[in-house]
Amino acid sequence: MLARHGIACSVSRRGNCYDNAVAESWFKTLKAELGVRFNNHSHAKDELFDYIEVFYNQQRRHSALDYTSPAQFEKAARMRQAA
Repeated sequence: MLARHGIACSVSRRGNCYDNAVAESWFKTLKAELGVRFNNHSHAKDELFDYIEVFYNQQRRHSALDYTSPAQFEKAARMRQAA
């Protein structure tokens, strides 16, 4: 099925449990914070865009980024680089 849709399966050696850790963590966060069942594809697209682009990247604080949002972190990095 993957090949039929032009998707390359990406896994590493047997027993490496960290292959999907980042994706699984992201989807856990998405489901916990968004917590919405979508009525249709259009509804899902709109809700996911708002969650990712408006909230997650612009407002949500990330502990890995010293409790700043990704947008704030990138802005500070650009300012440091320009200095």
